[in-house]
Amino acid sequence: MKGLSAPVTADPPETDSSDIIQVADYSGIRSLLNPLWCYHGFHGAVFALTVFGVIMVFSASSVTMIAADLSPWKQALSQGLYCVIGVVVCLLAMRVHSERYRNISFWFVVFSIFLQLLTVTPLGVEVNGNKGWIGIPNKFTMQPAEVMKLALCLWMPWAVVLAARHYKTEGFKAYVPMIVVFVLCLGTVMLGGDLGTALILVAIGVTAMLIGGFPLKWLIGAGLVLLVFVVLAVATSPNRMLRVMAAFRPCPIVQPRGECYQSMHAKFAMASGGFLGVGIGNSREKWSYLPEAHNDFIFAIIGEETGFVGAAGVVILFAILGWCMFAIALQTPNKYASRVLICIAVWIVVQALVNIMVVIGLLPVMGVPLPFVSAGGSSLVMCLFAAGVATSMMKMQPQIHASVASKSV
Repeated sequence: MKGLSAPVTADPPETDSSDIIQVADYSGIRSLLNPLWCYHGFHGAVFALTVFGVIMVFSASSVTMIAADLSPWKQALSQGLYCVIGVVVCLLAMRVHSERYRNISFWFVVFSIFLQLLTVTPLGVEVNGNKGWIGIPNKFTMQPAEVMKLALCLWMPWAVVLAARHYKTEGFKAYVPMIVVFVLCLGTVMLGGDLGTALILVAIGVTAMLIGGFPLKWLIGAGLVLLVFVVLAVATSPNRMLRVMAAFRPCPIVQPRGECYQSMHAKFAMASGGFLGVGIGNSREKWSYLPEAHNDFIFAIIGEETGFVGAAGVVILFAILGWCMFAIALQTPNKYASRVLICIAVWIVVQALVNIMVVIGLLPVMGVPLPFVSAGGSSLVMCLFAAGVATSMMKMQPQIHASVASKSV
């Protein structure tokens, strides 16, 4: 299909300049734009979030594991194992050249759609009302939507550019194949009822279209259509409507297990943490008061046990991660690598922002994990995979390329 999987050899690499390295002045405030600093800052943020995540998963899950007559280390050991797998995947991913990713990106999307369709087969597993997992319950499960996020980050920047090249001669129909595949991705995710993940995919897709030259008038029109779809998806689902009402209406301070219960206990945890927290391991909300304490609501336990300082530290790490990817993307001559970096940054930072806003009560409960931190193998492995891909793309920046090449000699 034209515009979807054109081979790399059919089009010259998108670069705006030669490989000559121009050394800029990065003194003072401009040091924040230093690509080498950003390169190492990105890896430092990923490392800190991942390690801190394993620690907090152990702290938040230990009581739950004991209550289930399991070892208090069970969830932490599982998270540690996925961390090791993710690091191996990351190290392998960072060695793959950006052109190779561009070559396989369309088939990566096809593979992710295939995995997502398995969720509506007997292999599908339902968790908290969303049938978005595949595997064996209580043994092994994975969430294919996490694979789809990275697949879209790799494919859409290239697909939009290919379509834009044919727009002047073919008109809007040049974008039709790309839109069809993107809508198919959203549709397969919504088959399982996972509106939160679908909105993250929308953020990735809209970002790719904006930076790829998609006509703004059509993008605004598509945005209005998506807004209507989201409203209908909420209005036709009693569960989603209750979540929205719980977020945007006053809730009783004490409520039995109802729509406000989880949000209220998340706020209790954040409020009781104070400035320095009650200490790691000393959370009271994790004693079966706050549901999903080690998953989607782990930021509440972070706020309770490490206080404002720890919660702010996590926010700062995500800010560093996003800033570093954006700063390097803007200085990378290879436009495909630059756009992929921006899409990955939007995925990670927007998802983190949504998760945090849910915990503090600014958004309704959506069921999206905190990247690198929340318990869950699919999320952690794919986030580390994305970090490896981002590293590969960063190597297209001349100064980073020269630095990495000199160390490998």
